Amino acid sequence: MKKLLLVLLVVALAAFFLVGCLPTTPVTPVTPVTPGVEICPTVAVTTQIAVGGKNYIKAGAQTVTVTFAVPTEPISVYVGALLKDNPVGVPSAATEVILYPNAAKTVYTGTVTFAGDCDVDYIYVLTCDTCSPCKYPYTVDGVGPASQIKISKGTCACVGCTIEFDSAADPTLCTTDLCCGDACSGIGSYAIDLYTVKPFTACCLVPCATPAYSCPGGVACPIDCTLSCITTTTTDTKKVYYAVATLLDKVGNRTRYYATLTLDSGCGLWVQEYEGMVGGVASVCSDFVTKKGAEQQVFAATSTILAIPAVIGDCVAGI
Repeated sequence: MKKLLLVLLVVALAAFFLVGCLPTTPVTPVTPVTPGVEICPTVAVTTQIAVGGKNYIKAGAQTVTVTFAVPTEPISVYVGALLKDNPVGVPSAATEVILYPNAAKTVYTGTVTFAGDCDVDYIYVLTCDTCSPCKYPYTVDGVGPASQIKISKGTCACVGCTIEFDSAADPTLCTTDLCCGDACSGIGSYAIDLYTVKPFTACCLVPCATPAYSCPGGVACPIDCTLSCITTTTTDTKKVYYAVATLLDKVGNRTRYYATLTLDSGCGLWVQEYEGMVGGVASVCSDFVTKKGAEQQVFAATSTILAIPAVIGDCVAGI
């Protein structure tokens, strides 16, 4: 009987050790998700501006900044292409952005060149935590605003002459400001300056000279500017002013118009528009050499012709 009990004890111990050696299925740890943390990051572009619920970006080289709430790597960022040749991923025509992270791997920056004329595309962000890319729509604005500007002689209540500038009306339409605006992000501001010397002698983006007369400017169409008490001449020699009208859209695209305004002692006014050219080459400024159209007579005290406003600039396409 004792031998039987001993055998049973040995069998029980052997079974215990054998069960302990059997292979088991490993348990995969679950990475906890921090409550309230967004998987998709925030994306910002240097010239990005929100207008009417849409994000507009200026055409050209821009810096893209991607910011995560927690350290994240690896990530990939692509821009452009609406073609749905890969519905669950990034379209093959999209351009990848070379990114540089901060030490904490929460902020990534890279430079990319945006192109288009009010074209709509996406910025795509891919991470290991997303099943499909995070998408951010944007519109590229690559064309500046435009306006026709009427230049006319005003009534002066002081010594000197008064010149008025305003948006030209389209005679075929009822409204007066349809020749002023921006077909994409919208007009942001305008300014009109008069110089006694050519303002772009040794510079181009920013005038070298200080304007003799300036309008306060505005942030919307129509253009409405009156310059008063402008000094004229007391001799037979006419006085020439160099006029520069500058328009900016909301993302910073710039349009300039150039003209000489010639005044005589009786506030007679002649206007000659010029191309944006320097040395015969298209430019962002003007050397006031290449004429655009013929000289326009606005008013002459010795003439029987009624005063007719001169017009410079262009109408807006797409408005």
